Amino acid sequence: MGTLAPAELRALARMLDDLDYYELLEAPRGASGAAIRDAYHAASRRFHPDACRHLDPEVRASIERIAKRVTEAYSVLRDPRRRRLYDERIASGCAERRLQLVESAAVATQRSREEREGRTPQGRRFFAQAVSDLARGETASAIRNLQMALTFEPGNPVFEERLVALRARR
Repeated sequence: MGTLAPAELRALARMLDDLDYYELLEAPRGASGAAIRDAYHAASRRFHPDACRHLDPEVRASIERIAKRVTEAYSVLRDPRRRRLYDERIASGCAERRLQLVESAAVATQRSREEREGRTPQGRRFFAQAVSDLARGETASAIRNLQMALTFEPGNPVFEERLVALRARR
């Protein structure tokens, strides 16, 4: 984007809702965390409100709006869980280009809980039984219940990790 004229800054501020975070930061979708950080720093220098104090108030308001969106983009793309959620949203064709941070935190927390406790009722039930078996010292029963949990949720990394650890302990 380089140095933009006031008219270009106002136009960019108007079209912010049409840009995804990668486009705003001028970073490719598969960019590394370091590349995202570098793109953010370049964009934040370019659109920092203090660097544009000499411009008229309308243009400064546009720059402030852009700067806030640049910071929002970086907040989402620097966090692997938020970025994965955002990438899934973009890949699904969702028209909404923004990911509200509260929403992304709630979804990330929900996903984390589902990975820890299970996504399906049966997976959760057998996993809870395995945890209960372990509390009673019944390793063989815990292994069976984890295997059952994995039949309902194949590939659950938490269930698989616990099962491997129990088998190694046996």
